[in-house]
Amino acid sequence: MNLFLLLGAAGLSHELFGERLIPVGTLYDPFIARGLDALNYACYQDARLLLVATPSGITLAPEGGAHQSVGTPLIGMSQDGLVSFEPAFLDELSVVMDWTFGYIQRDGAGERSERTWLCDETGGSVYLRLSTRTLEQPAHRRDEGFARGVIDGAYWWREPGPNADVVIVYQGCVAPEAIAAAGRIGEDRRDIGVLAVTSADRLNAGWTAAQRARKRCNAEASCHVERLLADLPRHCTLITVIDGHPATLGWLGSVHGHRTVPLGVEHFGQTGSIADLYRHYGIDADSIVAAAHGLAPGRPVRNLGVVA
Repeated sequence: MNLFLLLGAAGLSHELFGERLIPVGTLYDPFIARGLDALNYACYQDARLLLVATPSGITLAPEGGAHQSVGTPLIGMSQDGLVSFEPAFLDELSVVMDWTFGYIQRDGAGERSERTWLCDETGGSVYLRLSTRTLEQPAHRRDEGFARGVIDGAYWWREPGPNADVVIVYQGCVAPEAIAAAGRIGEDRRDIGVLAVTSADRLNAGWTAAQRARKRCNAEASCHVERLLADLPRHCTLITVIDGHPATLGWLGSVHGHRTVPLGVEHFGQTGSIADLYRHYGIDADSIVAAAHGLAPGRPVRNLGVVA
C-alpha cells in the first residue's frame, strides 16, 4: 500500500509541480492485491506510473502457493486508467517498453483511433505482468507489422490456413507449451493457427469500444481482434491458454461466435516444478493437445479430458 501511495504521488508531479517524473515500481505479482485501493485512486487522479510485477502465476512453482497469482490479469483488464501487457519474449517487451514511456507522458484530448478504437492519445499508467521463467527466444523481429500487433494486443505467431479446425491462443510465459502443442496437433488437424496475445486488456478494450461505435451508427467500426479472427471458418475452435484465470481470454469466442475452450488456473497453493504444476492445472502441451483431440467439427464439445 505504501509503495502504491508513493507511485501515485510521484505520478502526479506534472500536475502538482509542473515537472514530470516517471515512477517505476516493481513487486511480486500477487502483491498487487495488497495495494489495490491506492492503485485505484492513483489511476482515478490520472497519476502516471509504470508497474512491473514479476514473477507471475504458478510459474514460480518452487516458491509455493503464497506467491502464486491467479486473478491479476483480470485486475489489469478491469482497472480504468491502467493498460496491462503480458509479453512472452524479449523483443515483444522491448516494443512495449518503447511505447510505454511515450504513453505515460501523453496528455491529448482522447480521440479514439479508428484503427484500434483505443483512446491512446489521452495516455495513462501501464502494468507489465512478467515472468522469471527462462524461455528460448525467437529470432529478433523488427518489422512494423510485428511491432504494431504487439502494441495493439496480439499478432499471428502462426497464421491459420483457410480450413483451420483449431487456433491456439496464448498469453505470457506459456508460449512454449502453446507452440509445441500446435506442432503436435498439426499432424492430424488442418491449418492450425497460433495467436500470440500480448495484451488481453487492449484487445478487449478495442472490441467493446468498436461495439459502442457501431451502436452509434458507425457501421464501419472494426477493431484489431475482430480483424484478426474475421477469416476463421465457423467450425474453427479457439483453445485459449494462460498462466492465470481462464476468463482473461475466454471471451474471445464471443467476437465472431467461435467455440472456445479456455485453459488456465483457477486455484493456487500447490508446490512443485513448473512441469508438474502445468500438468496439474492443465496448461501444459499435453493438456492443450487433449483439448484439441476432444473436439469434433460441428458437434458440441463434450468431456474434454486433461492429461494428468
